[in-house]
Amino acid sequence: MTIRLRPAHRLPSLIAAATLVALAGTASGAPHPKPHAAARKPAAAAQPATTTDANGVSVPVLANKAWVLMDFNTGQILAGSNADEPLPPASLTKMMTSYLVEQGLKSGKLKPTEPVTMSQSAWCEGGKHGDSCMFVPINTQASLMDMLRGVVIDSGNDAAKALAEHVSGSESAFAAQMNAEAARLGMTHTHFENSTGLPDPNHKASARDLAVLAAAIIRNSGEYYPIYAEREFTYNGIKQGNRNELLYTDPTVDGLKTGHTEEAGYCMTVSAKRNGMRLISVIMNADSKQARADQTRVLFNWGYGNFEEATPVQAGATLATAKVLYGVAPTVTAGVAQAWTLVVPKGRAAAVQTAVTLTPGLEAPIAKGAVIGKVVATAGGKPLGEAPVVALAGVERAGFFQRIGQRVSGWFSK
Repeated sequence: MTIRLRPAHRLPSLIAAATLVALAGTASGAPHPKPHAAARKPAAAAQPATTTDANGVSVPVLANKAWVLMDFNTGQILAGSNADEPLPPASLTKMMTSYLVEQGLKSGKLKPTEPVTMSQSAWCEGGKHGDSCMFVPINTQASLMDMLRGVVIDSGNDAAKALAEHVSGSESAFAAQMNAEAARLGMTHTHFENSTGLPDPNHKASARDLAVLAAAIIRNSGEYYPIYAEREFTYNGIKQGNRNELLYTDPTVDGLKTGHTEEAGYCMTVSAKRNGMRLISVIMNADSKQARADQTRVLFNWGYGNFEEATPVQAGATLATAKVLYGVAPTVTAGVAQAWTLVVPKGRAAAVQTAVTLTPGLEAPIAKGAVIGKVVATAGGKPLGEAPVVALAGVERAGFFQRIGQRVSGWFSK
């Protein structure tokens, strides 16, 4: 059974919902005691090159190996290039390192003040190899929260290795934990060999997967996410600036991570929130710090300039009434368990239409929240996505004689 509903009006975004349609198809470096040039001075506003996607949307063309722009609330990919190609992620790797530590803190398995030892194998040797370092002296200890800041703000390889050894006993065991979590999050084009992102032929991640990881940090590590926006951190008398260039030029940016190796080029995962809409950008293998910052600005300006969020279906609203066989009630109301949010081209929110399809032959008992159909959203005849329709109330199974009566009544009604 298909029921047509009136066009949905523009409504505020309430919660995240999965979407099925896309609109387009550093581990090393010297410490930064202060913002570098790209952070201090925004690039000139040049018009980026664009191309047109299958939906007629003008999409930026960027000079890198891969990029993606994701809406946080919905998980919807607004645009991307080579989004699923596994590439060296450099220090973007450390997002998974910090995420696992944050989740350990959240669960209580780890404590903010517990001491973490800087072992010989984790030590940076004073940064003489040009590594990004927190500069914790060898065989000394720092608090777990200081080490976490050393990873997120300083991009310290020493801090990442020390935390890996502290959590799992060895960096290789921690890498196994990283891969298990990546699989759980649905990062299907990613494989980790270490906690830092230092080059390894088997150490790869895709732009889309890194956006998924960034979204997980924002969603699941809320108490610790503000660390990603901290501009500097001082440890052992050494003050280092956050390597995220956009933190210094864009007040809507609040994370996440940069990376660079010769193999990976200049990489960047950034999140910004404007007028309640959060976007996540991933740049991989840009030519310079300036390029990765400029390209991220282009993506945010393009995304916020061309898209808006719409909520075509509110939580608990009755979308349809489904017939129920052999229940104490003959029908059950149907709707969505959570408000359903989509991202649509600007100006098209009011044009979104929805259609509900219910599962035929529903029989009691039906539990509240049981999936009994789906709702599909379209705009201008083009599909935007779909969401499960659930029973808004439970229906118990009728007694034996009541069921017999319903069966007999059904024969005569035919």
